[in-house]
Amino acid sequence: MRLGDVRNVIGGVLTGAAGGERMELVDPSTGTVAGYAPRSGAEDVDQAVAAAAAAFPEWSTCPPAERQRALLRIADAIEDNLEELLDAEVTNTGKPREPTRTIEVLRSADQFRFFAGAARVLSAPAASEYAADHTSHVRREPVGVVAAIVPWNYPLMMATWKIAPAVAAGNTVVLKPSDTTPATAAILGRLCAEHLSPGVVNVVCGDHDTGRLLVEHPRPDMVAFTGSTRAGMEITAASAPTLKNLHLELGGKAPAIVFDDVDPAKVARALADAAFFNAGQDCTAVTRVIVQDTVRDPLLEALAEAARSTRVGGPDDADAFLGPLNNAAQLERVSRFIDSLPAHAEVVTGGKRTGSAGFCYAPTVVAGVRQDDAIVQQEVFGPVVTVQSFGDEDEAVAMANGVEYGLASSVWTNDHGRATRVSARLDFGAVWLNCHQVILAEMPHGGFKKSGNGKDLSLIGLEDYTRLKYVMTNTAFDAS
Repeated sequence: MRLGDVRNVIGGVLTGAAGGERMELVDPSTGTVAGYAPRSGAEDVDQAVAAAAAAFPEWSTCPPAERQRALLRIADAIEDNLEELLDAEVTNTGKPREPTRTIEVLRSADQFRFFAGAARVLSAPAASEYAADHTSHVRREPVGVVAAIVPWNYPLMMATWKIAPAVAAGNTVVLKPSDTTPATAAILGRLCAEHLSPGVVNVVCGDHDTGRLLVEHPRPDMVAFTGSTRAGMEITAASAPTLKNLHLELGGKAPAIVFDDVDPAKVARALADAAFFNAGQDCTAVTRVIVQDTVRDPLLEALAEAARSTRVGGPDDADAFLGPLNNAAQLERVSRFIDSLPAHAEVVTGGKRTGSAGFCYAPTVVAGVRQDDAIVQQEVFGPVVTVQSFGDEDEAVAMANGVEYGLASSVWTNDHGRATRVSARLDFGAVWLNCHQVILAEMPHGGFKKSGNGKDLSLIGLEDYTRLKYVMTNTAFDAS
């Protein structure tokens, strides 16, 4: 499929003529150019921010029920345009078609519906009597114009995670998708424009410089970003002069702690799925298996076999579990981690490109690693999982927590007491017990340490897009 010319959406109008400066969009499954998108500059960013600012007063004061109806219409529009969104997403990312349909596109519609309902249940502390003849209350209000920047690993779903709660809370949005995957974000922007007032949701395509212009622009009141920790640090520095609110969902290095009271083969299959889904391009993917030494060998053998049996393919391969890496730079990054492994590490399986075209990389299991190895400490963001062993519970927790990230983790055991103890000690925003990567609209998603701050999804995520105002009333004072 061809993506054609992807357009910006500014003030409800499609912009970005084919004759302007453009970026090539590459299909990762073939390595060939599939379309073009605008490389937006300062003028486009200014126009989009101005449109959002102009729309904010009316949208922020409209009744929550009206915002709910609009979000429900957008959810319906996503389903009505399912095939267009699906075609664009799999062409832009190279992902297998059917999992993308159910896990990403349809789930995006569901998340719009969740936030549609949540728009009507925002709460604040109740009114209180502080002193004689005085009463007070707290208002929860929208922040203002939100600059949202999303990555290439889940283009449509990450756009949904930003737009839906921001708009539900009464904010307006300027969204910048990744330069390699703007197609579905632009389509979503078009659908939003059909059901919202002009300027409530705007989309500007572009590269790193476009994102920098948006973050440094004086008007946005908040930056909501999902991406690498390095980029999150840059955004923090760039937004400091205007003291913008920051919502940062950054990198991860998720451990899976496996105790010796489980079936190694059964757990290995579940771990492989959580490590290799989306080609490992997920901040919550299992990247470190930390297994009790008494079951280390059988689990490693089963994990390697699960990796070898996991099929890599393009969008139209019905049997493929994972597709290619998103771009040539990411393929080079993953390859570099494996090529630079220390002598004590062993590639048990994988560790190489696969397929005759595109950016596919074989599911990879690496054993013999040490805690201070780069592949243990740094985010690879590819279909690569390491295996370490531990002796007791304290050692397992220390190894799991011994990285700079704190996004997600899991514990695998049949001992309920142990699961409860370990989950309390793990320094991660999510702890899954005997499962991994179960993400629901109703549950908050976000991490600690260098994995960022703030929460996506849930009512807590919605509240991140609001500000609290304290109002005190003197009931005895006559101002006449």
